[in-house]
Amino acid sequence: MLNIPTDLLRTLVAVVDMRSFTKAAQSLGVTQPAVSAQIKRLQYLLGYEVLDKSAPGVSLTPRGHIVVSNARRLLSINDEILQLTSGQAAGQTIRVGIPADYAGSRVPAALIRFRERRPAVSYNVGSAPVDEMLRDVQRGDLDLVLALFTEEPTIEARHMWTEEPVWVRGENTKLDPDGPVPLVSYGGDSACQRVAIMALHRAGLDCNFVFTSHSLVSQTAAVKAGFGVMVMPRGRAIRNNLTIWEDSPLPKLPPLYGAIFVRDGEDRTAIEELADHLRDEIHLEPKWRTPVAPSGRVPAKPVS
Repeated sequence: MLNIPTDLLRTLVAVVDMRSFTKAAQSLGVTQPAVSAQIKRLQYLLGYEVLDKSAPGVSLTPRGHIVVSNARRLLSINDEILQLTSGQAAGQTIRVGIPADYAGSRVPAALIRFRERRPAVSYNVGSAPVDEMLRDVQRGDLDLVLALFTEEPTIEARHMWTEEPVWVRGENTKLDPDGPVPLVSYGGDSACQRVAIMALHRAGLDCNFVFTSHSLVSQTAAVKAGFGVMVMPRGRAIRNNLTIWEDSPLPKLPPLYGAIFVRDGEDRTAIEELADHLRDEIHLEPKWRTPVAPSGRVPAKPVS
């Protein structure tokens, strides 16, 4: 009877969750070669590949997805047995995906505040293209995804609302009426950036990325310095003391749709509580956000 050591399964789950052999090694307190050796040993015991070598980064084979799903269940039972003997409350790691639009916002602080309610909760937070994160939450590779869309999503979400995007500028910002619009860029997949480009192109205007950064601090500094204009939710513009260009000659922006998705399966109590907590945190400023009704229509009144 062949037994699979739980340490091999735990290594595989760590590699998948962190999407990196190096980060998995650091979290497990071993070397990267040791992680690679454990994955090879696991694949030898199973008799097939669990990681897809033909895909970039860390990607699972179809059998690999099944292995990881069952590994999580087995490790959960293993940890529960150990918690029973130690008398300590069982902890839970929640895997959260956030888009580039929220990477520099209040979300990290909101996650920390949630731990005041559930001290045993820990997080594995990452950012990726929205389509990729949605696939991961549907497959169970992520527990919760916070996303922003330029159109109302067709996938059922636990919470959905609309955001008002606005153009922001600095005191020294100047636009050349005959030239491309200078944009400060998020430097990655961003709904705010996509809606800006779409609005400009529909108005027959071109754009030029004059400053690109993943850091909200750098983006804010670039806008205030007059490098160019940028699109962001009204609430974030106000929190970061940015000048909203209310009478902008630039095209009007359509609403953005925010949504929170949670995975299917068991052990979702803490995940659903976190989703509700994030919804409440986001809705603290009702003037520029409205919930989306179950029918998909946006109510006329804002959140109270």
